[in-house]
Amino acid sequence: MKLPIINHKDYFAKIGDDHRFPIGKFGELANYLIKKKIVESFYTPYACSEETLKRAHSEDYIKHIKNKTLDEKSIKKIGFPLIDSVVKRSLIATGGTVLASKLALNYGLACNTAGGSHHANFNGGAGYCVFNDVAVAAKYLLERGLAKKILILDLDVHQGNGNSDIFKKNKNVFTFSMHSKSNYPAKKSISDLDIELEDNMEDKKYLSLLKDNLKQFDDKNFDFVFYIAGVDIHFNDRLGKIKISDEGIKQRDELVTQNFFSKNIPLCGVLGGGYNNDPKKLVELHSFLHSSCAKLI
Repeated sequence: MKLPIINHKDYFAKIGDDHRFPIGKFGELANYLIKKKIVESFYTPYACSEETLKRAHSEDYIKHIKNKTLDEKSIKKIGFPLIDSVVKRSLIATGGTVLASKLALNYGLACNTAGGSHHANFNGGAGYCVFNDVAVAAKYLLERGLAKKILILDLDVHQGNGNSDIFKKNKNVFTFSMHSKSNYPAKKSISDLDIELEDNMEDKKYLSLLKDNLKQFDDKNFDFVFYIAGVDIHFNDRLGKIKISDEGIKQRDELVTQNFFSKNIPLCGVLGGGYNNDPKKLVELHSFLHSSCAKLI
């Protein structure tokens, strides 16, 4: 059985070569996964429908994004220009995570080559996140009766404040965020469980903390997991303040995916953040998510 991996050419958007966000990584990651024979072909997603988006975002916000009528302050908060390719990318990447979640139910594991836009909340986007793909997909599964108790496991260096906000009154979704204490966002939300990391933390302490926290999920009866596998915890990341090595990230991804796969809990993996100073290294680090899952299927 082959691991289902989702990719689309429109994960790339024309935001400019000098933009701080490494938009080219999505296409490069797809090429890398093919080259390394982690995948032979990709599942292709459709743009997420407005009906599905409305489960996690306000109709007003969705319309302003689609019509490109969002106010300048809100656009600045997102960090992307509100142009056709950004709108298209946001809709398709969100559709990609919804598709990956459905495939994970059948295969046990599935991954998007984008996603993890965890700063977007019900009324708006932020921090390079237009739509919160994981929140949209989690609501989709719950409302269709495809899952009853979901864990959002967020290991991006930045707190998953959008998910914390969207699910703060939802007892069917448990939000866990293990993130840099001193990093963006300046004002943190309250997740069901937040683990704040001190600056310059290295592999041994990080992995020990993760193992301890994974153990406490054993009796929670989760029947689905979304894993946001941000690699901005890497020591050479431009926006991270944690000092995790290549091997540390690889071990982290293997630890998470093996933990839930061994318990027969479906897991949908999404990319999360990564802003490494070395573009080739960034792609390699992101690929650890997909390779760790591929080894299990």
